[in-house]
Amino acid sequence: MASAAKSDTLTIRSGKRADAIDITERVQDVVRESGVETGLCQVYVPHTTAGVFINENADPEALRDILNTLEALVPWENDYRHAEGNAAAHIKASLVGTSQTVPIRNGRLTLGRWQGIYFADFDGPRERHFQVTVLA
Repeated sequence: MASAAKSDTLTIRSGKRADAIDITERVQDVVRESGVETGLCQVYVPHTTAGVFINENADPEALRDILNTLEALVPWENDYRHAEGNAAAHIKASLVGTSQTVPIRNGRLTLGRWQGIYFADFDGPRERHFQVTVLA
């Protein structure tokens, strides 16, 4: 049996400077379209001021807490040297990371009961992209 693979680049628009957007269903759509029943799904963000994470998707206050804590840890204004003025966004993206991999079973992402996949933009609002790759 030949292995199946599918890769898509999706577009997203953040609404504020620091934003976390649930992309779980969009990623699941790519998995469904791939026809892969058992495999892996990787989500990758090709930006230096954005990232992707998996966390609570039942209570939106959890996202607010995450973003507020990142802002407290890495405030926008500091004695940064980066000339572009968005050093805090680069640091937050480094802390969050640029990719996540989720197993696929029975054609579905095998996230935990309360988990969702989030695109995190730390230098918005703007249009961004993320890549979803499904491998059997």
